Amino acid sequence: MKQVLQNLKNGKTIVMDVPTPAPQRGEALVRSAASLVSTGTERMLVSFAEKSLIGKARSRPDLARQMLDKARREGLLSTLEAAFNRLDQPMPLGYSSAGVIAALGAGLSGFKVGQRVACAGGGYAVHAEYVCVPQNLLARLPDELDFEAAAFTTLGAIALHGFRLAEAQLGERVAVIGLGLLGLLTIQIVKAAGCKALGVDLDPARVALAQTLGAQAVLREQAPEAMQSFTQGRGCDAVLICADTPTNDPVELAGTIARDRARVVAVGAVGLELPRKVYYEKELTFINSRSYGPGRYDPQYEEGGVDYPFGYVRWTEGRNLEAFVDLLAQKQVEVKPLITQRFPIDEAAQAYELIAGKTQTPFLGVLLTYPGAETQAPHTMNQIPAERPAVQEGDAGKGESAPTKSETIRLGVLGAGNFALAVMLPALKGVPAIEPVGVVSASGMNPQHAARKFGFRYAAADPERVLSDPTINTVAVLTRHNLHAQQVIAALDAGKHVFCEKPLALNLDELDAIQAALARAQEETPSRVLMVGFNRRFAPLAVRMKNFLDKRQEPLYIHYRVNAGFLPLNHWTQDPEQGGGRIIGEGCHFIDFLCYLTGALPVSVSARGLPDGGRYQEDNVVMSFVFPDGSLGLVSYLANGDKAFTKERVEAFSGGRVAALEDFRSLELVFDGKRKTYRSRLKQDKGHRAEWKAFAQAIESGGPPPIPYDQIFGVMRAAFDAVEALRSIN
Repeated sequence: MKQVLQNLKNGKTIVMDVPTPAPQRGEALVRSAASLVSTGTERMLVSFAEKSLIGKARSRPDLARQMLDKARREGLLSTLEAAFNRLDQPMPLGYSSAGVIAALGAGLSGFKVGQRVACAGGGYAVHAEYVCVPQNLLARLPDELDFEAAAFTTLGAIALHGFRLAEAQLGERVAVIGLGLLGLLTIQIVKAAGCKALGVDLDPARVALAQTLGAQAVLREQAPEAMQSFTQGRGCDAVLICADTPTNDPVELAGTIARDRARVVAVGAVGLELPRKVYYEKELTFINSRSYGPGRYDPQYEEGGVDYPFGYVRWTEGRNLEAFVDLLAQKQVEVKPLITQRFPIDEAAQAYELIAGKTQTPFLGVLLTYPGAETQAPHTMNQIPAERPAVQEGDAGKGESAPTKSETIRLGVLGAGNFALAVMLPALKGVPAIEPVGVVSASGMNPQHAARKFGFRYAAADPERVLSDPTINTVAVLTRHNLHAQQVIAALDAGKHVFCEKPLALNLDELDAIQAALARAQEETPSRVLMVGFNRRFAPLAVRMKNFLDKRQEPLYIHYRVNAGFLPLNHWTQDPEQGGGRIIGEGCHFIDFLCYLTGALPVSVSARGLPDGGRYQEDNVVMSFVFPDGSLGLVSYLANGDKAFTKERVEAFSGGRVAALEDFRSLELVFDGKRKTYRSRLKQDKGHRAEWKAFAQAIESGGPPPIPYDQIFGVMRAAFDAVEALRSIN
């Protein structure tokens, strides 16, 4: 299928052939018929992408500071690699579309294949022939409403939410500052609610258009005088700011034309330095509207499909979408006069040249269309196009591989998210024994990018494509944590070697099921290899540290301090069902490192944590481990620090020996009064490439596994025990 993508590195807007996405649980796959180009949000994104690196840093000083902090911790080269990898990832454009449901994911209720819907959400209702959209971001369309009008639904919901925040009553006077798309929709919503509307803009053409829609509208300089006659000198009951400007003029004008104790709502992106005198004297209420209603930015609502109780939250994000669809169907809001240009999806790049001002052509409502979408019969919609090969004819030498020998490691990858694209797949480049064959991710866009960049033969959206591919003998599981166990088991049962990024499982039942699957696989093929991404034990400085400590004659004391950094409670890793929490999801790394240094599994585990206080979730924890020889290991995992400070430090003491490893960039070894220091000044190496090499060597040689299986499974059990110990005390 075709999708519009933005390259943040070179600023180019492109239309790329990518695999059709696969709907996940609670999602619908929708065949797009029309989508609306945002002349505000998307134009800003395109403008940012076109800036030089210095220009990007100047426009986002917050990100520039983060990169400087990262460079101090991890080294300049590591930071530059991470930055360029991130910039090289294509970004999907679009957040408002309409089409027909082609397929339903598991657990989606209230919708059916062939149903016409409006779609919302950044990352969901993107400019693509097919999109996957969660339940609460879908709104059913009546038969009389066409797709072009329905494509305005998301923007209309933004306008509707802003109007609701103003709490305007029947018959009140409402001013709307800024008559772009958002403002012109708001003007009509104000009228539909039985209020009188006064529109204000700098552009005479937009003022005239607002007048044709039945509103009183004036130029900016006429607004204070027009307000006098519009309100009989009392001032506006509410002011909705729909402008898009970094200046403070709209909020200053709003204060001037508002009545005493009026409400001013900023719906657009404007300067927010409020003039104290007028806002104080009139005791004005100022509200910054957050997108299109309650539920926005709440993963449980948007991704999980958990709705808010109707009696407590009358107008949610989804119900605002439905309400705007009703306004369109009842002809109380007209969008046809707002459409100025239409571009077929193949010509999308021209649309972005237009909104970027490169053609000097006036524009307002810009639509992308998808030829053939409206005429496609509903009963054929569940016939989803197959994935396109990542390497087309004529691309020889850009990833197409020649026939390979039977002993070659032919890799299929499940998952192409940020971690895979920025860390794991780049590490593969240095392992010639591994031949990339297929890469899968539900999005469609990410696997296509990964395939082209890292030389995979094909990209797909369905994991079964890799699992059932007879040419693939090795599978890497790089998906979200909740998918690890089922995909590892499926890959082992399919006769593949398996690399799984940590954690291997989220609970004991999953871990036991994997262990049983490995036993079945080894009964059939004793040389079958299972590997978990405990990369730190493969880091060069870690290997040197272990060699130094292996000469000890006494038990070890090890303290591993992790400045993990704060994550909000709604981050997916904090979700017990999806991420497992931070101790299981990431803490297992550090438990494994203790086992690596001691060469054994712990015989007892205890844990205590700081009070969460509603801000944290079991991520300020001290875990203590006792090993068979009496060695003690301590992991201090902390989310309450500052990311500008070093993330990881390991100190080990035994029999006159001291070793201190700092962020895998410096290692200090002290023994017999002598001190040796090893440094990697420009680049951090946490062992990702070395773990791939060890994995490949184990497959080629027929074993043993790079990490002993008793340690793989024992480390995960120790992580589960630590969480249980934490909860039993706290």
